[in-house]
Amino acid sequence: MLSKYEVVIGLEVHVQLTTDTKIFCGCSTRFGSDPNSQTCPVCLGLPGALPVLNRRAVENAIKTGLATHCTIAPRSIFARKNYFYPDLPKGYQISQFELPVCEHGHLEIETEEGGPKTIGITRAHLEEDAGKLIHGDTPDTTGHSFVDLNRACTPLLEIVSEPDMRSSDEAIAYLKKLHQIVIYLGVCDGNMEQGSFRCDANISVRPWGQKELGTRAELKNINSFRFIKQAIEYEVERQVELIEEGGKVVQETRLFDSATGITRSMRGKEEAHDYRYFPDPDLVPLVISEEWIEKVRKTLPELPAAKLERFVREYGIPRYDAEVLTADRAMAEFYDRCVALHGDGKTCSNWVMGDLQRRLNDEGVSISESPISPEMLVGVLKRIDDNTISGKIAKTVFDEMWSSRKDADTIIEEKGLKQVTDTGAIEAIIDEILAANQGQVEEYRGGKEKVFGFFVGQVMKASRGKANPAAVNELLKNKLKA
Repeated sequence: MLSKYEVVIGLEVHVQLTTDTKIFCGCSTRFGSDPNSQTCPVCLGLPGALPVLNRRAVENAIKTGLATHCTIAPRSIFARKNYFYPDLPKGYQISQFELPVCEHGHLEIETEEGGPKTIGITRAHLEEDAGKLIHGDTPDTTGHSFVDLNRACTPLLEIVSEPDMRSSDEAIAYLKKLHQIVIYLGVCDGNMEQGSFRCDANISVRPWGQKELGTRAELKNINSFRFIKQAIEYEVERQVELIEEGGKVVQETRLFDSATGITRSMRGKEEAHDYRYFPDPDLVPLVISEEWIEKVRKTLPELPAAKLERFVREYGIPRYDAEVLTADRAMAEFYDRCVALHGDGKTCSNWVMGDLQRRLNDEGVSISESPISPEMLVGVLKRIDDNTISGKIAKTVFDEMWSSRKDADTIIEEKGLKQVTDTGAIEAIIDEILAANQGQVEEYRGGKEKVFGFFVGQVMKASRGKANPAAVNELLKNKLKA
């Protein structure tokens, strides 16, 4: 049944911009403060209070527009979007309508078939956030709702895509790409649980071959990639079943219930005219000069796609490694520094993606909180390179480094971990092992070559892992041939 229909998806992503103060007033944007402790006459909409635009919010919007290939408007206008809801103290939201700050951009994603696909970005406009409704969930507050206006007037950039996505997988690929970019830029912390990055999804279906779009339903404020995927897939099935049964899809706003995995109707979908947009008389037009745009452009970091290609090209690592390492900007910068200090891209990627990432995951900390710096990690790698320690001992050094915060040389000296490279000392150990295991010696000489691993293990055990593995292998082979 689903195969008869083409899915059409457009996304509206609300990106909370990283500014110290709100978009039109000086109140703090800090998360987690006591309810209604970060408000003033401006964000409460009290009579006579006038908004003043936050320059940092504008620069963050310009950065995002440049990174998503948008045209930055030389002149944009703030409008009043009129609607009534308990978390909207003014009775209107200051947003942008006809003249947004960014337009006509795009992002490229990888599709499930493995090929690239371009997703258009219609516009990105600045606006203020509403407050937050808290519905009573204790015996004393059941049946009551409370309003926290700390979030009111927090700066948002709403990024509206074209209806170019044709599956939940494409939608998630687009969202993850956008999420990665805004974090790389530093314009958003990307925290979906706290609502810093949230998504409205417009979903419709149409018979294959039909050019006209189907009636869409909007799914509001979904704050995890997993839930967005579930919501889209449920809504597609709901619409197809409704059409197949002879019904009609109604244009409406729906909410996704993550506990049940279904969407339910919230209200009829408003059109632009329902909001009675008009230019905000308290705010002058926003004028952005070419000089300002170029100044902001110079502050842009190397973006994920460019960094990925550079890692593959310059460091000679597999594309998979580059994808993992560039997924997080701090991780990419850590790895970049390691290669600059050490020189071997693959050796560095093995350790960063392996031992370091595993320990970070076990401890539940981010790369920026790692007690091991690039300099410390490369200190271990250099001691492997010069045969001071073996690869096995290096892991012991790494674990001790994580716990003690001491550098590799200090740990190696204090723990007596220097690799034994003296062939005379290694030969003496080998002679003892062979003398004590004559049965295995005869087995090896009789053609049972797997026994060789037994001897290597015994020598390494006797040397407490400090014997040079290459020397052990060479000396053992010579001794067993005799």
